[in-house]
Amino acid sequence: MGNHLVRRYITETDTEPDPARKFEFDPLFGFEDRKEREMVASQQQMNLAQLPLEQRDYCAQYLLKFMKCKRDNWPNFLACKHERHNWDYCEHLDYVMRLKEYERERRLQKRKKRIQAQGEAA
Repeated sequence: MGNHLVRRYITETDTEPDPARKFEFDPLFGFEDRKEREMVASQQQMNLAQLPLEQRDYCAQYLLKFMKCKRDNWPNFLACKHERHNWDYCEHLDYVMRLKEYERERRLQKRKKRIQAQGEAA
């Protein structure tokens, strides 16, 4: 579970990506028709100002629907299970996508280091 910490601070300090910085490689590197991730633009953009900054992410439209449902069905908190599920599922998919992007960056950095070592040896 702490493998990334060991790699980051002990074993592979030069190839482990820093999560606090932007990634070094282009997200479209190696893909011809990959679409860039973007937030859903809709009539709810004005309502995004109601959300705190830490909740403005790719799943903000689901959170807004969930909050609206909770407001409209106030005493019956069980009426919004579907909206809560949609928001949780979107957050899960976002988490998985961020993990994949982190792992891709790590592998590209290892590849770059390997290619540089082969160039120096030749």
